[in-house]
Amino acid sequence: YFVRLSQDNQVIATNKITALIGPSGCGKSTVLRTLNRMNDTVPGAKVTGNILIHNENIYTNKDLIELRRKVGMVFQRPFTFPMSIYDNIAYGPRMHGLTDKKTLDEIIEKSLKDAALWEEVKEKINGHAYELSGGQQQRLCIARALAVELEILLLDEPCSALDPIATLKIEDLLNELKKELTIVIVTHNMQQASRISDNTAFF
Repeated sequence: YFVRLSQDNQVIATNKITALIGPSGCGKSTVLRTLNRMNDTVPGAKVTGNILIHNENIYTNKDLIELRRKVGMVFQRPFTFPMSIYDNIAYGPRMHGLTDKKTLDEIIEKSLKDAALWEEVKEKINGHAYELSGGQQQRLCIARALAVELEILLLDEPCSALDPIATLKIEDLLNELKKELTIVIVTHNMQQASRISDNTAFF
């Protein structure tokens, strides 16, 4: 196994897509956010039990920057930074101390290709990210997560604000990315869960 939620012995398998489904307000997003300790930012939040990644309890590991480099998250609405496409993706590597332009260029091109966005934006890489469509911005957020040494990709209803065509592009992308990553997705769409997930947890 890759990730184990020890309180209920739930296992998230390597190189698979695990979908979390259930009614609104049942805790899907809350559980998802525990996987990279985003609930730490919520005043009064309390976590019990263990979450093991590579057999290490992430709640005893104090290095949150390292954890969030390996466990990235994409939210319901595209959260692009108010800067160029290039700078959006370069943000993470730069935060980790990378400054070499040639290396950054290579990382950005690879990340955009991995996110199936390179052909659409390569001629306007220095254009503002807000000029992209909603579906493109969501794939840009995925590319930004991929620009660091990502192992687990968390997605919180990433297609809920997208049209059917953009949704299918994201789904096709996730099926490609699971060859290299472990993916956990919260979705309210039962059909989407049946289309893309290898395993499903119902709340």
